[in-house]
Amino acid sequence: MYPIIRMAKAILANRKAPMGILETHVSQHIAWPWDIDPWKDLNNGRTLTLFDLGRIGLAQRSGLNAALMRNRWGIVVAGNTTRYRKRITMMQRFEMRSRCIGWDKRFVYMEQAMWRGGECCNHILLRGAVTSKAGIVPPEQVVAAMGFDPVSPELPDWVAHWIAADHERPWPPQF
Repeated sequence: MYPIIRMAKAILANRKAPMGILETHVSQHIAWPWDIDPWKDLNNGRTLTLFDLGRIGLAQRSGLNAALMRNRWGIVVAGNTTRYRKRITMMQRFEMRSRCIGWDKRFVYMEQAMWRGGECCNHILLRGAVTSKAGIVPPEQVVAAMGFDPVSPELPDWVAHWIAADHERPWPPQF
């Protein structure tokens, strides 16, 4: 089940804390018993859901949520890759860092990480798309609607390599 109460808390807690589009949003979380898998770790699927909560705070603070509502746009995750490196177990507190890296003609690229005790536990790189009834909204238009300079910073090489590698991946999959 989606953590609706946590989502509402993320929206309410960040409604009066504006930030720039390229700044890092930091949030604090706890791995509750319902987040844990049978092996006593934060479930990998729940990890992705918790990353949603970090992006909700980022979207609220950067003005993206307001732009989405004004323009009747939606937002979707269009791809991601996740590294899991350290365990997060039941009742452990962790810090999540979320930031926008930049954008191209179709997608906005973000990274997020969960940290515990000064160590990075996991990290995700993802691309998202803002959508309308007409299809994908160009990120420059979205960023301008948020009140920021629509020119993206140059994407880091590792992100550009990920984008290029994903273009090589067959679609639909070949089974």
